[in-house]
Amino acid sequence: MHWISRFYDAHWQVTAGQSISYREIVGNAFGLASALFGLRRSVWAWPVGIVGNVLLFTVFVGTAAGAEQATTPLYGQAARQVFFVVTSVYGWWRWRQSRHSGGGPAVHPRWASAGERLVLVAGAAVAVVACFYVFRAVGAGFPVPWWYYLADSWIFVGSIAATYAMARGWVDFWLCWIAVDIVGVPELLHFRYYPSAVLYAVYAGFVIWGFLVWLRISRRERPQRRSVEPALGTA
Repeated sequence: MHWISRFYDAHWQVTAGQSISYREIVGNAFGLASALFGLRRSVWAWPVGIVGNVLLFTVFVGTAAGAEQATTPLYGQAARQVFFVVTSVYGWWRWRQSRHSGGGPAVHPRWASAGERLVLVAGAAVAVVACFYVFRAVGAGFPVPWWYYLADSWIFVGSIAATYAMARGWVDFWLCWIAVDIVGVPELLHFRYYPSAVLYAVYAGFVIWGFLVWLRISRRERPQRRSVEPALGTA
């Protein structure tokens, strides 16, 4: 299909030495749409997000194959798109099960329990350290400061934790995204992924709004949540 090839190669020439792939712009648009669906507790959050993940994966690995112009391959950013797809399939299945079992919204937000939060935070901390050493061992293919690997590890692990927490319906997932954005925006600006950096900045405000919305819902729907969760089991 010729139009697919044209879309894949299309770039917006911002300046003489800087261009932006349309795949990056469209992929981030799908990412924002996914977040909006998630705020509304719609199952569509997951398939829409997967489309964005696939597009952004091609962007972040593009320079490794010489396909992108004036950008740096961010392997941690690319790898997390793969894990996003895996986690999104789980979230898609879980939200569909919840909607069919309860006959209402796809998810009933709640705070993670103390035990669940401990496992999430401890697991994320270990994973960040492990990924830091793995990413550094693999290398970036060009000279980078030490914080490059730590930042990519933080974004990679934090994004997976946030997506998993969203699949579980934990209000905490919004806080995970805030932690990701704090590191993600400066890194993306540094490596000139401007559309992604702008989207991350927009997310920073959006997640605060989403956090407040889900917090109110969690308080309002607490009785319904108790009746739905036993039917879902502990998967």
